[in-house]
Amino acid sequence: MEFWPEFLASSWGKEFVAGGLGGTAGIVAGYPLDTLRIRQQNSRTGSAFSILRRVVTREGPCALYRGMGAPLASVFFQNAMAFQTYAILSRAFSTNSTGVEPPSYNGIALGGIGTGAIQSLLLSPVELVKIRLQLQGKTNQNENKNQSGSEKGPLHVARNIIRTEGWRGIYRGLTITVLRDAPAHGVYFWTYEYMREQLHPGCRKSGEETFRTMLLAGGLAGVASWIFCYPLDVMKTRIQAQPESSPAKYKGIADCFTRSVKEEGYSVLWRGLGTAVARAFLVNGAIFTGYETALRCIFHNNNHAAMQTENSI
Repeated sequence: MEFWPEFLASSWGKEFVAGGLGGTAGIVAGYPLDTLRIRQQNSRTGSAFSILRRVVTREGPCALYRGMGAPLASVFFQNAMAFQTYAILSRAFSTNSTGVEPPSYNGIALGGIGTGAIQSLLLSPVELVKIRLQLQGKTNQNENKNQSGSEKGPLHVARNIIRTEGWRGIYRGLTITVLRDAPAHGVYFWTYEYMREQLHPGCRKSGEETFRTMLLAGGLAGVASWIFCYPLDVMKTRIQAQPESSPAKYKGIADCFTRSVKEEGYSVLWRGLGTAVARAFLVNGAIFTGYETALRCIFHNNNHAAMQTENSI
C-alpha cells in the first residue's frame, strides 16, 4: 500500500508518471492527423484534404481513429519509459552531471539517441499493428472485404501477424524504426531543451517556464525531429504496410527506397510532410505541456504532503 506514495516521491517515479501522462495527451490530440499521414505515405496520389474527405465519406469519421487502441494501450508505459530513459542517459552522458545543473546539450543529444534506439523495441510492433489498422479501409477497397483481419481490433491483428508470419513478422520494420528513431530523438530532445531556454532564459534550471514556452518548444521539437527523419518514416510505413496475406513487395530498406523513387520520383520521400508537421507541432506541444505540468503537480503535492507531515510532528 505504501508503494505508490514512495514511488511518486522518487525522481524516477515523478518522471515515469509525467512522461506517461504527456504521451497520452499527445495520442488523443493528434491521432486523426496521424491516420491521414499514414494514408498519404502509402498512396500514390491525393492531398491530405482529399484523403480526409474520402475517408469520412466512405468510412465515416470514426475511421480517423481506427487503430488508436494499440498506441493508446501502450503509450503510457512507452512514453513513461522514454522520458525515464532519457533522464538517466542525458545525465550519464552529460559532462556536468552534478545533479544540480541541468544536463549539457551534448548529454541531451546522446541521451535522446539512446532513448530512441531503446524505445524502438517496444514501438516497432505497436506501430506495425497501428499502420495495418489505419490502412484497413483502404485495403478493403481493392481486396475482398472478408479478408482475414478486416474490421478487427489490435489484438486480433497482432495474433494474425504472429500466426501467419511468426514472431519475426511482428518485428517487421524494426531496423528502419531504430534508424529513424535514434537520431530523431536526439534532435527532438536537443531542440526542446534549446528552445525552452531561448524562449524563457534560465528555465532549464528553475523549471518555471510558462505554458506558452512548453507548447512552442515542444511543438518546434516535434517539427524539427519529423523533418529530420521523414524520408525514413515514409519507407517504414511502406515496409510495415505490406499485408501478411500476400508476398512482400519490398525485400528491404534499400529495395523499398530504390523502387519507390524509381516509380514515383524523389517527391515520394516527402509525401504527407505537411500533415506530419502539423500533427507534430500539436502532439508534441501537448506531450511536453502534459509532462511538465504533471511534474509540477507531483512536486507540489509531494511538498505539500511533506509540510503536513512536519507540522504534525
